[in-house]
Amino acid sequence: APHAQTLTTPFFLLLCQVTLKTAKMPLNLGDTIPDFKFKSTAGDMSMHEWLAKSEWNIIFSHPADYTPVCTTELGRVAELIPEFQARKTGVIGVSCDPVDKHLGWIKDIQAFKKLSGDFPYPLIADDKKEMAVALGMLDPDEKDNTGMPVTARAVYILYQKKVKLLILYPATTGRNFDEILRIIDSLQLTVNNSVATPADWKKGDKCFILPSVSSEDATAKFPKGFETSQVPSGKAYLRLTPDPRD
Repeated sequence: APHAQTLTTPFFLLLCQVTLKTAKMPLNLGDTIPDFKFKSTAGDMSMHEWLAKSEWNIIFSHPADYTPVCTTELGRVAELIPEFQARKTGVIGVSCDPVDKHLGWIKDIQAFKKLSGDFPYPLIADDKKEMAVALGMLDPDEKDNTGMPVTARAVYILYQKKVKLLILYPATTGRNFDEILRIIDSLQLTVNNSVATPADWKKGDKCFILPSVSSEDATAKFPKGFETSQVPSGKAYLRLTPDPRD
C-alpha cells in the first residue's frame, strides 16, 4: 500500500499539470454543461436534474472547506438567497471535500455569519476534483498541503443548462456577489429584448438598443422611445432606451 501511494500521488500531480496546460477552459459561452453525477449536502443527484428546477442557475466553486475566504463567500451567498430567489435563479456551490466535511463546515459558516435554520442551498462534494478538472477550474499558482493545485473560484451562470457567463477568479481573491447579482440582472434583461447594458449599468438604468436593430424596427420595438447620441462619425449606434420590461 505505501508503494502504491508513492506511485499514485506523483501521477495525479502530473495529470493535473497536463490538464492545466491543455484544457484551459473546456466550456465556452453557449455550451451545455455536462450532466455530472455527484454527492451533495442535499443528497445524490445529477447536474441536469438540479438545473431543471430553475431556468437560471449559478454554480460557484471553492478551493476547500474550513478556509477563510470561502467561509465569507458561502455566508454572503446564504444572506443573498432572497435576492437570487427574486431573480428566479438557483444556487449551488462546489468544494473539493466530502459531504461530511461540508456539513461540519456549514455550522462554522452559520456561526460566523449569525445564520440560523437550514442552510439555504446545496454544496457539491467534488472531493476527487473530477468536476474541477473537467471544467478547467484548477488554480496552478495555489497548492494544497499535498502539493496539488486547488480549485479556483469559478462562477458559471447558466440559462436553460447553457453557459451564459463564466468568470474565473484566483483562489486568493474573494468574489463580489453584488456584482454577480448585477450580472444576472443584465443577462435576464438582454436575453430576449434586443438590448445591451453599458458600463456600470444597474437595474432600472437605460440600456442600448443593439446595432443589429434598424431605426425603423427600433421605433416599433421600443414604444418608450430612444435617444441617439450624436458623434463625429455620424453613425447612429449609441441609442439609449428605458428598460423595456418596466
